[in-house]
Amino acid sequence: MNLVNFLFETGADGVALLTWDMPDRSMNVITPEVISDLDQAVETIVADPAVKGCVITSGKSAFSGGADLSMLQTGAAEYAKALKEKGEDAANVLFFENSRRLSLLYRKLETCGKPFAVAIHGVCLGGSFELALACHYRVMADDEKTKVGLPEIKVGLFPGAGGTQRVARIMQTGDALQFLFRGDQVKPKAALGAKLVHEIAPRAEIVDRARAWIVKGGKAQAPWDAKDFKNPSGKVFSPAGMMVWPAANAIYRRETYDNYPAAKAILHSVYEGLQLPMDQALTVESRWFAHILRSKEAAAMIRSLFLSKNELEKGAHRPADVPPTTLKKIGVLGAGFMGAGVSYVSALNGIDVVLLDRDQESADRGKATIDALISASVAKGRATPADKEALLARVTATADYAALAGCDLVLEAVFEDRTVKAEATARAQAVVGADVIFASNTSTLPITSLAETSMKPENFIGIHFFSPVEKMLLVEVIMGEKTGDRALATALDFIRIIKKTPIVVNDTRGFYANRCVLNYVREGQIMLTEGVPPAMIENVARMAGMPVGPLSLNDEVALDLGWKILNAAKKDLGDKAIDPRQERVLRFMVEENGRFGRKNGKGFYDYHADRSKSLWPGLAALAEATLDPDTIDVTELKQRFLVVQAVEAARTMAEGVVTDPREADVGSILGFGFAPFTGGTISFIDGMGAKAFVALCDALAAKYGPRFDPPQLLRDMAAKGETFYGRFLPQKKAA
Repeated sequence: MNLVNFLFETGADGVALLTWDMPDRSMNVITPEVISDLDQAVETIVADPAVKGCVITSGKSAFSGGADLSMLQTGAAEYAKALKEKGEDAANVLFFENSRRLSLLYRKLETCGKPFAVAIHGVCLGGSFELALACHYRVMADDEKTKVGLPEIKVGLFPGAGGTQRVARIMQTGDALQFLFRGDQVKPKAALGAKLVHEIAPRAEIVDRARAWIVKGGKAQAPWDAKDFKNPSGKVFSPAGMMVWPAANAIYRRETYDNYPAAKAILHSVYEGLQLPMDQALTVESRWFAHILRSKEAAAMIRSLFLSKNELEKGAHRPADVPPTTLKKIGVLGAGFMGAGVSYVSALNGIDVVLLDRDQESADRGKATIDALISASVAKGRATPADKEALLARVTATADYAALAGCDLVLEAVFEDRTVKAEATARAQAVVGADVIFASNTSTLPITSLAETSMKPENFIGIHFFSPVEKMLLVEVIMGEKTGDRALATALDFIRIIKKTPIVVNDTRGFYANRCVLNYVREGQIMLTEGVPPAMIENVARMAGMPVGPLSLNDEVALDLGWKILNAAKKDLGDKAIDPRQERVLRFMVEENGRFGRKNGKGFYDYHADRSKSLWPGLAALAEATLDPDTIDVTELKQRFLVVQAVEAARTMAEGVVTDPREADVGSILGFGFAPFTGGTISFIDGMGAKAFVALCDALAAKYGPRFDPPQLLRDMAAKGETFYGRFLPQKKAA
């Protein structure tokens, strides 16, 4: 046996130990080579009478993150080749057989006649957890770093190597569906309670516990292969079953609006599979899996949320000739909500932080915010009291600029006022000097103009976080006209350390994310003036794929902030830069009615003491006409919400603000929740085709105004049949 990705040894007790330890990789992932190795190992174990059974474990710090999804691109290429050379029928057969290879291997292991146990430490996700589910006994390390789960739904897929069938035969059907739909990672005690694992133990003991189960006569048969097996929730067609499935279908519709084929495939696979013996059930699952693999939604989500996201996090746009930056200590100017959030995630990842504000009381309030954040993690079991103590010790709250001495990076998050920012920059640079990289967290002010107040504009850069910092994954890095490579490299190194996803954009008002999402918010406001019922605006936006409606989002961001931004744009750029209907809405809400959003309990919604909210009846005064909801074209409303954001993304690429479609897509999903099933703003256009998108833009512009006009770049692409990914993707960096 010649294994490359596993170590194989047999103990004196006759139990084989198969240790997954891929060379030249920090984490084990499932690849075609791993599948071949595992198949070979199973064959050897079955053929050797001296081997009683096998324990599978990992030689890495984690078990495995699951499959290498780049395999799917190879599969698509093989399908395209077979389609051309052998025809559709033969290509479909080949694609189906390739897509179920892992499922067949796991079933082979499960029914081979010898007991397999798995010892899990660290994360064990996706296809690797499906491997664990196929083993006859599962032991899980009882520590914070060990988690199991099937997160495929988050990239537009679903568990296709037996996961839907085994989970649905272990857990109650409702619980199984929730586990599959949410894609959550489960900790040891929860996994044991759900019967996803048989035993939890200290990490040092998991292999011995798994081995002991085999030595003591562990049975080489899965429960569902026994003649007397009964599904946990009984038969599908039974009174109990009929309590599950209508509700499950309703929840699916409510949560997905039928936008996610993988979620629907989970429903089908479990519903149909539970009515069949296991082998037939696995075939059903495989057919649905192959179907989903070829869906445009899965292709778009995998590209943006896995491949592109990973490429950006690994530094797709980091200058290669700048040495890695060591960031041991940073300064954060401004201890408000944003500054405290940046300080928290920095300290959480081992960086010492000087949190500075205009007086000690303000700085201490910022540290109290950090204390509250880490205390919440302790209360939820995500951190220990010792973790809290260590994190708070890394944060120095002060009003003394001298404390910034020795910082490797300074980031200002003070009030959005040029004068205030200029003063903070000057006072900080007087301490740290001109050579320390200086960053601004501004969300509205151009970086180039802010850099003019610094000692060295080439060392000045924008690092724009999204609120709340501790939850939002995206960070916009904004290049001023004079920003240099060292500043860019330092910013990207910092973002990597704090485990966020960066996109690099060039300087402009609103940068990238705010330009797009403010169009979304404005469209909801304009619909109010048209007479579209507020509840319909909110619900249709979610039907289109947005996480929250535009009115809810505006309340969260704050209406008075939107009013300030609008007035600033009007002052700087003139009347033509704003929409008079939006101006009317915001004046009515902020100036005339004192409704600022959630922060003062009054916005488009009324916020009640019991934490519920309801749309404010006074919104009716904004409607310029009374429309019958039954006559409103819901499809057109959905198009307006998505197109008004996507066309703005296209403008940012036409203007050179964004230069890489990966960043536009990843930024749109992680930054403002643009319909993930589309793959992002640019994938939305590419998926529709530039010609069709331009035609839709023109139709909407003719009816609703020039905000829908496509840029000339899109018209040129439509004429040539081009896509953004074909025209703009940097081939070398995509490799």
